[in-house]
Amino acid sequence: MPHPHSLARLANPFSPDAVPTPRLVFWETTGGCNLRCVHCRREWDAEQPNELNTDEAKRWLIDAIADARWGSILVFSGGEPMMRRDLYELLEHARKRGVTAALATNATLVNDTVAEKLASLGVPRASVSLDGADAATHDAFRGMPGSFEQALAGIRSLRKAGIEVQINVTFTKANRDSAPAMLDLVQKLDACALHTFLLVPVGCGVDLPDDIRLEPAEVEKLLTYFDAEAGARNLEIRATCAPQAQRIRQQRARDRERRGLPPQRGLAPSSKGCLAGGGIVFVDAIGKVFPCGYLPMEVGDLRKQSLADILKGSQILASLRDTNLLKGRCQGCEYAPSCGGCRARSYGTVGDLFGEEPSCPMGARAAP
Repeated sequence: MPHPHSLARLANPFSPDAVPTPRLVFWETTGGCNLRCVHCRREWDAEQPNELNTDEAKRWLIDAIADARWGSILVFSGGEPMMRRDLYELLEHARKRGVTAALATNATLVNDTVAEKLASLGVPRASVSLDGADAATHDAFRGMPGSFEQALAGIRSLRKAGIEVQINVTFTKANRDSAPAMLDLVQKLDACALHTFLLVPVGCGVDLPDDIRLEPAEVEKLLTYFDAEAGARNLEIRATCAPQAQRIRQQRARDRERRGLPPQRGLAPSSKGCLAGGGIVFVDAIGKVFPCGYLPMEVGDLRKQSLADILKGSQILASLRDTNLLKGRCQGCEYAPSCGGCRARSYGTVGDLFGEEPSCPMGARAAP
């Protein structure tokens, strides 16, 4: 039986009846990590005993992506992917199968030799997480003194080897005022992009005090600042786990048009603010499949079913593509199709997969 509301939206890749062809497949290569980040989406920091082995990863992930011809980028994430002993073998297999492989790393284990090897295996880009523009702020998040300087050294090695570097930063009240300094640092490091994240209460992040999260007005101010800076700097700035950025980008563009001002580069556009259920998929270290790395709702298991079949048959993924299911302030919002709210943040905050986006002020009632 067709999903409700489907008939008018069959051409929309985010419609409930569309079979997802993810642009990004994130794979948690291992649970092992050399850092102890206080906001990590995981609740463990060691390799799991039943992680996908080399052959399983090749067949059920790399070959599956290659054979499906989705054109997906496979992001080797973690934990810390550099702790995976067969990483180079897997990257080589991806290269031979024509699957573009990117790396999400803390960069502390990267040196010139490692970076050159990664480049030779066809890695075009690495994302590196920095949670502050100085050692004190970053190291406090990462739980390891010296990790900031080690990360900077790793970034320099990656750039020396010709690998693009994308800097990821999760903003909270602890580092919200460092946004200008972060932009300066990103450009100083010759990185190609800054991806800004908002905290999602999952994994270790559940134990963080609620008051460390940015209030909706603070989020609005931060994203508006980045939209303006994207037009002033030769730098890709993208908001991740902050889908309202698409609404802010559109609103500011319309305002410029009304005032007769020329178009200006803003935050990077996206097919939808929240890509869970359509544009991305996440596979954990033991082969469980999730809509994204921050939404702990299992939709399949690679040891029982192919990735293509999971994407095609999951009702959870289909529901995430249906903005008609949204509730609260997100229900009926004119920006719902391009935003969708962060489903992981709603689920982690109020336990409702389709609840309103907690960090967005749109439609909020004024204080009495």
